[in-house]
Order: sequence, then C-alpha cells, then structure tokens
Amino acid sequence: MDLFTKAAELGIQTEFIDGQGHRHVTEAAALEIILNALPVRAPHRFLDRPVVLRPGQPAQTEFREAVTLPLRWKIVAGLKVIAQGETGGRTITWPANLPVGSYRLHLTDASLLSEEVPFIVAPPKAFGGEFDRSWILAVQLYGVRSSRNWGMGDFTDLEGLIELAAGLGAGGVGLNPLHALFDDRPADCSPYSPNSRLFLNALYIDVEKLTEFSALASADSNDTIARLRQSEIVDYIAVAELKWRVLRSAFAAFKADIKTNRQAAFTKFRAERGPLLSRFACFEVLRHKFKAPWWEWPEEWRHPDDTRCAKLRAGGDAAEIEFVEFVQWAADQQLQSCRELATKLGMKVGLYLDVAVGVQSDGFDAWNEQVAISRHLAVGAPPDPLNTAGQNWGLAGFNAAGLEVQSFEPFRDMLRASMRHAGAIRLDHVLGLKRLYLVPHGFAARNGVYVQMPFEALLALTAQESVAQRCVVIGEDLGTVPEGFREQMADWGIWSYLVMMFERDDRGSFRGVDHYTPNALVTFNTHDLSTYAGWRCFSDLALKRSLGIDPGESDDARWHALAMLTDVLRHHAIDNDDLYAVVKFLAQTRSRLLAISLEDLLGVIDQPNIPGTVDEHPNWRRRLPVAIDEMAAAIDLAALKDATQGRTA
Repeated sequence: MDLFTKAAELGIQTEFIDGQGHRHVTEAAALEIILNALPVRAPHRFLDRPVVLRPGQPAQTEFREAVTLPLRWKIVAGLKVIAQGETGGRTITWPANLPVGSYRLHLTDASLLSEEVPFIVAPPKAFGGEFDRSWILAVQLYGVRSSRNWGMGDFTDLEGLIELAAGLGAGGVGLNPLHALFDDRPADCSPYSPNSRLFLNALYIDVEKLTEFSALASADSNDTIARLRQSEIVDYIAVAELKWRVLRSAFAAFKADIKTNRQAAFTKFRAERGPLLSRFACFEVLRHKFKAPWWEWPEEWRHPDDTRCAKLRAGGDAAEIEFVEFVQWAADQQLQSCRELATKLGMKVGLYLDVAVGVQSDGFDAWNEQVAISRHLAVGAPPDPLNTAGQNWGLAGFNAAGLEVQSFEPFRDMLRASMRHAGAIRLDHVLGLKRLYLVPHGFAARNGVYVQMPFEALLALTAQESVAQRCVVIGEDLGTVPEGFREQMADWGIWSYLVMMFERDDRGSFRGVDHYTPNALVTFNTHDLSTYAGWRCFSDLALKRSLGIDPGESDDARWHALAMLTDVLRHHAIDNDDLYAVVKFLAQTRSRLLAISLEDLLGVIDQPNIPGTVDEHPNWRRRLPVAIDEMAAAIDLAALKDATQGRTA
C-alpha cells in the first residue's frame, strides 16, 4: 500500500486549498513522518465511524458490505450489558430510550469476525445558558495590578474583578487559559502552551490567603514584592521563586497540623480528582528528578503506570508528590471561591474560561495520553491573509485513532476539568474537532496536512459534558472554515465566536447588527489582535513592521477600515466612533454574549500577544496601567452602562 492510499484510509487530506486560494499537495517525506506518528488502529470492517444517537434523529446505522450476516451486537458499559441482539440486515434500528452516556458497541458477524467501536447516546443539544443577552468583562488575569498582589494578578484579584464586573452590569468575567504551566520554566508563560489542560497554574494562587500562610516566610522578600508590584512587565521568574518558596512553607505547616478540617477537605479533593491528580503529581516529581523530556526517562517511567506510581508514593518521594497535590488543591479552592462569589452576586455566566487547542509535547498530558496525543506532530494553520507563511503553534494535539481506541475519555477529561468552575468555556480553534492541521517536526508550517477528526462524536461528547456541567460552550471558529461546519456546530448547540474586525464583506464594509447570530459570543477583537486604541492609531501595523512581520494590511487599508467603521455606526444611528460607540453597536446585535476587553476600557494601546513572536515582544507579560481599585474611576461608567443597555447580568 503506498503512502497516499494509507493516508486516505486514515482520513489524511493530502491536498487542500489554503486561505489564500492556493492548492497544496503534501510532500511524500512529510506524509511519511505523519503516518509514522499516528497510532496503529485496526481497520474498520463493519462500521466506518463511532455510532452517535441523538433525540429527534434516526436511530439507525448501516453496516458495510464486509459484514457476513447475521450480525450479533451488544452495547456495554464497563462489564454491564445495556442492550444486545442480532440483525439479519445491513441496517439496524437501535433500541429506543437508551440513557445518555458513552458505551462500547461489540459486533460479531457470522464468520466470527469481531469489531468494537464507541457508542454514544447524546442529549439533543449542548447547554444553552440561563441568560438572554448578557456581557462579560474579558481580562488577562496575569496583567491585573493591585496593592496586595505579588507582581501578577491572582485569584483574589479575580474576586475583585468579579465585583467590579457585577457593578458594571456584566454577567461574568472572561479569562485567558488558567492551565498548568511548568513550575521550573516560569519564563515560558504563554497560557496557550500548557503542561496540562487538566490542572491549574499555581502562580494564580494568592499565597497570603492560604490558612497556613506565615508572614515570616516572606518577610525577607518585602522589598522584592514591592518592586514586582511596580513593574510594567510581569517578572514570572521572580514571582515564581517567591510563591513556590511560600507554598512549600505553607505545605509544611499543613502537614504539621493533622487535626484540622482542612485535612479532610484535602482528602476529599484527592478522591474527586482521582488517578489523574495522582499521575500528575508523580509526573511532576519524575520530571524534576530526571531533568529531561519524558521520552528520555528510564524505560520504566516512559509510560504512566498506576502500580509504579503507587510504589513511588510509598517511597521517599511521598511528601513531594503530596505537595504537588496540595498546590492544586489550593488553586482549585480559590478558583471555586471566585465561582461562588459570581453566583452570589447573581451573575448568570460567572466565569468564562478559555481552553487551549493543544499541549506541550514534554508535558503531563502528552505523557499521560500517548495514544490520543501525537507528540511528533504540531498543531497549526495553513497560510491565510493574516499569516501568509502559515502557523506552527508547537503544540501536540489529539488524534482521531487514539481517541477512538480510548473511547474519547482523554477528550472528556479535558472538558470536565475546563468546565469544573465555569459557566461558559471557549474551545480555542474549534475547527480542530473536525480536522486538525498538523505540521511534522522539521517542516515549515506551509508543509502541514489536514487530518480528519470524528466530528460528530466529539460534538456529541461536548454536548454531554455541557449539559452535565451546565456550561455553555463557545467554539473559536476563525480561519479557514470548512463548508457546513458552523451549521453543524450550531445544530449541536455549540456557539460561534464572532470578531467584529473580521465581520466585513468583500468591499471591506462592516456587516450590520442583523448579521450576527443569536447563539454566539461577539467581540471587537481578541488577545492576538490589536486593542481598539492601538487599531485606531495604527500602532499594531507599525510594531509588526518594526519586527519584520508582514501585518497583512497597508496603512491605506486601515484608513479605509476606519471609514467603514464610521459608516456602519452612522447607519445604526450611533454618532461617535470611540470604543463605547463600538460597544453600543455590538450590544445591539442578537448575539447572546458580548465580550468587552478590559484593555480596551482602559485605553491600552499594546496588544497582549503578537503571533509569530517569542522574545521580540513582551507577550503575555504586559501589566495593566491602573490597579484594580482604580479601574472604576478610569472607565467612563455612564458611557459603558448606556452602551450595554438591554444586556443584563
């Protein structure tokens, strides 16, 4: 079998049209690397995909010609048989009223050949939210200043932001990803390049709020803390050094006081998070011990093994493993307090959390899910007008074959962790649920390929978890969107993500308020785009050119965009063209959720992140210009409340 035939069987699209209209054909050398990186999956003989049942849809499945009839089947949950039977035809109608859940379907035909596939019974749609038309305050939490934090925003600052947002009439606060990063690489601070999407970034813990905090533990660091509070840039290395030292001191105090109710609460948390937390803690200890990527560790540790982890816990590393779990418990408790405060204040959205599209290949998730995550392939995007060279995000993503083998549990775990304290989540690059653009190591971004994903199964699982956790799901559907993708996503109740900067017609005119769909989040910009103030003064264009990056837009095009913005605002009887005029326009759309960036409200010019840069720009490090207790005075409250009229918390 040649490479291209094998690729077609695995759902690899060996040619495609990019966002600039250019045809790409995969090089054989790149294709060979991709094929070798994907797990081996038994070929499908009876069915070509997982079975998905959904109320209101035909509960029928057609089998392939390879089946020798009759065919025996049974639907299994663990060791329990939910339903079973036999069919003499190639089309089967499944039993009615099967409970929502994820099962395995076992098939055996007359020639005694067997096959097993996931069998998913889904709710009609994802959770739709308990609000009509609301808005959220979008914040990069690390950049928040306060008189008490240690040089970067923390969960106590988040409580302050929740109170501020509630006072402004917002229904929630939207945050950059809070995923766990690497404690020994604090300068690698991109929230979209996580160690794990299953756990939290410990640097957001307010260490002074810990019951076991001792002022003596940080007394010799007061001058450093004062300096960090004044800094224009988050000094992650210094913040990490201070916080980890205090966290260790707090853990020692926690261990010394064994009679408190906190011990019971900690035990309960460990039980709730189960083997995943235990494995994460073991992984972190092993990572520090071996000081190398996990694939270079001693053979016995290159794959997760709960029996070996139990032995590790029983040995000399027990305290260190428990410390990792203690830190995650502290972070989880403080984030839970934020969620509870939002609920107490009547915020119908609460926390809107972002979920990265992939993980670092040397992190926990990639070690823990080596079948479902391809560490040799990086997720990215083909060339488009904004990124003419294409994009390689350097992140390992899920693969279809591995997910199916594991009944999609790694994907479900990620959703559950993300929704744990959220009223809404945003799936970054949701297009990856249908197809992922994968770039093999050693090749430029333009040499990647599209690999098809089990779209319907992933949508069904997302709907399952969304309903179970009562969490709205928003898919970031920007970029080159396959035909019918948004319609299918909407049919499952997954909301769209509409960025006003991109909602323009072929003549460059901004689309009117009627263009925006109801089940969507609407915003002017994103963290990867210019702030409103920077956009109006061309700052983003000038900065990109100074860094040798093609901004994808000329000054003349920007002048035209500004004129088009004025036109659309006037068309909707909005006389000004400041930020509040844009907010007023967006607030009039039918879209049920509006995100307003705190950077925009404070008039910040520099954007949080410039894609394609690492050290050339202070990505994910810039702090806001005013402290949290001064923000209300820096925002035109009357203009904001007028602009958001009709959108309630």
